Amino acid sequence: MKRTRIEFVCSSYEKKIIKIKAKKAGLKTADYCRKSALNKDIKAILTEEQVLLYRMLIKYHNNFKSIGNLIKKKEPGLFKLTTEVANEIKEHLTNFRK
Repeated sequence: MKRTRIEFVCSSYEKKIIKIKAKKAGLKTADYCRKSALNKDIKAILTEEQVLLYRMLIKYHNNFKSIGNLIKKKEPGLFKLTTEVANEIKEHLTNFRK
């Protein structure tokens, strides 16, 4: 497919913002503008710290699920509570990916 050039006028402030957003998404400025204009999803790249936090949340979710399964029959109230916490963590993990 042959590509053509499109240019648009913006202020230097707007240009800086576009460049910063493109960098956060791991895209070239032109690719960022193209995806934005075509209403495509543009997701920011996760920092190392965010990746570590994501992995930590996964471990917490798995731990609470395991604890819940261990006490399921002996402590139904505590099982319910640990399941709620695990589900809340799972919800945060789902939001993290968006």
